[in-house]
Amino acid sequence: MPKSPKSPAQGPTVDHDAIRALAKLLDETGLTEIAIEQDGASIRVARHATRTRAAELPIAVPTAAPVVATFDPLQHPGLVASPMVGTAYRGPEPAARPFVEVGVQVKVGDTLLIIEAMKTMNQIPSPRAGTVIQILVEDGQPVEYGEPLMIIE
Repeated sequence: MPKSPKSPAQGPTVDHDAIRALAKLLDETGLTEIAIEQDGASIRVARHATRTRAAELPIAVPTAAPVVATFDPLQHPGLVASPMVGTAYRGPEPAARPFVEVGVQVKVGDTLLIIEAMKTMNQIPSPRAGTVIQILVEDGQPVEYGEPLMIIE
């Protein structure tokens, strides 16, 4: 008996090579999601942003005793999180002095860094006054919405 064409009940076939190619493209470009549609079929490949980078960075907390405690920066009340997806820049232009450094006093509204999103430079203002105790992003690093940027105490 000859093979009949694939019926809709069998479901779509998965193009594993296309998925691998898209996943490789995600890694090469730093994107978090990519989708294509071709001949009525679509493939979407996404990776979830992990916050392990910030979670792995312990913060030294000065105490009255000479003991230093470490804790999860994601739980710090002075955490400044990214309000958007984009690329974080610590200074106004390449090789320029960063807006802030660890130990610097900031006021509400002071520019902490810039996030480029869709070719627009967005200044990220300080939501509180205090001292920058930790910077959790590198210059030129892609950031996700809600990703920890720095901690101000």
